[in-house]
Amino acid sequence: MHNLRRLLVSSMALALIGGSALAGDKDKHDGGRDGSWEKLGKVTATHGADHDKIKVEGRNDDFRKLKFRVTDSPLNMHKVVVTYDSGAPESLDVRENIARDSETRAIDLKGGKRSIRTIEFWYDTKGLLNGKADVTAYGQR
Repeated sequence: MHNLRRLLVSSMALALIGGSALAGDKDKHDGGRDGSWEKLGKVTATHGADHDKIKVEGRNDDFRKLKFRVTDSPLNMHKVVVTYDSGAPESLDVRENIARDSETRAIDLKGGKRSIRTIEFWYDTKGLLNGKADVTAYGQR
Protein backbone atom coordinates (compact mmCIF):
# COMPACT_ATOMS: atom_id res chain seq x y z
CA MET A 1 0.00 0.00 0.00
CA HIS A 2 2.86 2.34 0.88
CA ASN A 3 4.54 1.66 -2.50
CA LEU A 4 1.27 2.29 -4.35
CA ARG A 5 0.86 5.65 -2.60
CA ARG A 6 4.48 6.61 -3.46
CA LEU A 7 3.90 5.60 -7.10
CA LEU A 8 0.69 7.67 -7.28
CA VAL A 9 2.36 10.76 -5.78
CA SER A 10 5.33 10.42 -8.15
CA SER A 11 3.05 10.04 -11.18
CA MET A 12 1.02 13.10 -10.22
CA ALA A 13 4.19 15.17 -9.72
CA LEU A 14 5.53 14.13 -13.13
CA ALA A 15 2.20 14.96 -14.78
CA LEU A 16 2.16 18.42 -13.18
CA ILE A 17 5.76 19.13 -14.15
CA GLY A 18 5.18 17.95 -17.74
CA GLY A 19 1.97 19.95 -18.09
CA SER A 20 3.50 23.16 -16.76
CA ALA A 21 6.50 22.81 -19.06
CA LEU A 22 4.20 22.49 -22.06
CA ALA A 23 1.97 25.37 -20.97
CA GLY A 24 4.94 27.69 -20.42
CA ASP A 25 6.25 27.01 -23.91
CA LYS A 26 3.07 27.88 -25.83
CA ASP A 27 4.58 31.02 -27.40
CA LYS A 28 7.62 29.19 -28.76
CA HIS A 29 7.51 26.79 -31.67
CA ASP A 30 10.13 24.30 -32.72
CA GLY A 31 12.15 25.87 -35.49
CA GLY A 32 15.31 25.42 -37.52
CA ARG A 33 18.92 25.46 -36.43
CA ASP A 34 18.49 27.28 -33.13
CA GLY A 35 15.31 25.35 -32.33
CA SER A 36 12.75 28.02 -31.45
CA TRP A 37 10.43 30.67 -32.80
CA GLU A 38 9.81 33.72 -30.60
CA LYS A 39 6.43 35.43 -30.43
CA LEU A 40 6.76 38.96 -31.83
CA GLY A 41 3.15 40.08 -31.49
CA LYS A 42 -0.50 39.26 -32.11
CA VAL A 43 -3.54 40.99 -33.64
CA THR A 44 -7.16 40.05 -34.26
CA ALA A 45 -8.05 40.41 -37.93
CA THR A 46 -11.39 42.04 -38.70
CA HIS A 47 -13.85 40.73 -41.30
CA GLY A 48 -13.30 41.51 -44.95
CA ALA A 49 -10.22 43.10 -46.51
CA ASP A 50 -7.99 45.12 -44.23
CA HIS A 51 -4.46 45.53 -42.90
CA ASP A 52 -2.93 45.53 -39.44
CA LYS A 53 0.40 46.42 -37.88
CA ILE A 54 2.30 44.64 -35.14
CA LYS A 55 4.76 46.78 -33.22
CA VAL A 56 7.58 44.49 -32.12
CA GLU A 57 8.33 45.26 -28.47
CA GLY A 58 11.11 44.11 -26.19
CA ARG A 59 14.03 42.12 -27.52
CA ASN A 60 13.45 42.55 -31.23
CA ASP A 61 16.83 42.11 -32.81
CA ASP A 62 18.63 39.61 -34.97
CA PHE A 63 15.85 37.67 -36.69
CA ARG A 64 16.51 35.70 -39.89
CA LYS A 65 12.99 34.39 -40.57
CA LEU A 66 9.33 35.16 -39.94
CA LYS A 67 6.18 33.08 -39.93
CA PHE A 68 2.55 33.74 -39.07
CA ARG A 69 0.17 31.48 -37.14
CA VAL A 70 -3.58 31.90 -37.69
CA THR A 71 -6.20 30.65 -35.24
CA ASP A 72 -10.00 30.78 -34.96
CA SER A 73 -10.73 31.57 -38.64
CA PRO A 74 -9.05 31.21 -42.07
CA LEU A 75 -7.22 34.19 -43.55
CA ASN A 76 -5.78 35.13 -46.95
CA MET A 77 -2.51 37.01 -46.42
CA HIS A 78 -1.50 39.11 -49.42
CA LYS A 79 1.51 41.19 -48.52
CA VAL A 80 3.78 41.85 -45.55
CA VAL A 81 5.98 44.92 -45.00
CA VAL A 82 8.66 44.57 -42.35
CA THR A 83 10.23 47.81 -41.13
CA TYR A 84 13.62 47.37 -39.52
CA ASP A 85 15.05 49.46 -36.69
CA SER A 86 17.16 51.29 -39.28
CA GLY A 87 13.88 52.54 -40.83
CA ALA A 88 14.36 50.51 -44.01
CA PRO A 89 11.22 48.63 -45.14
CA GLU A 90 11.18 45.22 -46.82
CA SER A 91 8.11 44.14 -48.77
CA LEU A 92 7.40 40.40 -48.68
CA ASP A 93 5.01 38.99 -51.27
CA VAL A 94 3.37 36.29 -49.14
CA ARG A 95 0.12 35.57 -51.05
CA GLU A 96 -0.88 32.62 -48.95
CA ASN A 97 -4.27 31.20 -47.92
CA ILE A 98 -3.84 30.20 -44.30
CA ALA A 99 -6.31 27.67 -42.93
CA ARG A 100 -7.72 27.98 -39.42
CA ASP A 101 -5.21 26.77 -36.81
CA SER A 102 -2.26 26.61 -39.21
CA GLU A 103 0.70 28.74 -40.21
CA THR A 104 2.66 30.12 -43.15
CA ARG A 105 5.92 28.74 -44.37
CA ALA A 106 9.10 30.21 -42.88
CA ILE A 107 9.86 33.47 -44.72
CA ASP A 108 13.53 34.44 -45.07
CA LEU A 109 14.47 38.07 -44.42
CA LYS A 110 17.00 39.63 -46.78
CA GLY A 111 20.39 40.52 -45.40
CA GLY A 112 20.64 37.83 -42.73
CA LYS A 113 19.78 38.70 -39.14
CA ARG A 114 17.72 41.88 -38.89
CA SER A 115 16.31 43.95 -36.03
CA ILE A 116 12.55 44.43 -36.56
CA ARG A 117 10.52 47.51 -35.52
CA THR A 118 7.11 46.75 -37.09
CA ILE A 119 5.34 44.13 -39.20
CA GLU A 120 2.43 45.37 -41.33
CA PHE A 121 0.31 42.96 -43.32
CA TRP A 122 -2.62 43.08 -45.73
CA TYR A 123 -5.25 40.34 -45.70
CA ASP A 124 -8.85 39.37 -46.23
CA THR A 125 -10.99 36.98 -44.24
CA LYS A 126 -13.72 34.62 -45.38
CA GLY A 127 -17.27 35.25 -44.16
CA LEU A 128 -18.82 36.47 -40.93
CA LEU A 129 -19.73 32.96 -39.78
CA ASN A 130 -16.08 31.94 -39.40
CA GLY A 131 -15.38 34.48 -36.65
CA LYS A 132 -12.33 36.73 -36.40
CA ALA A 133 -8.86 35.38 -37.05
CA ASP A 134 -6.08 35.80 -34.51
CA VAL A 135 -2.75 36.32 -36.28
CA THR A 136 0.49 35.82 -34.35
CA ALA A 137 3.88 36.73 -35.80
CA TYR A 138 6.93 34.66 -34.86
CA GLY A 139 10.60 35.33 -35.54
CA GLN A 140 13.54 32.97 -35.67
CA ARG A 141 17.10 34.01 -34.86
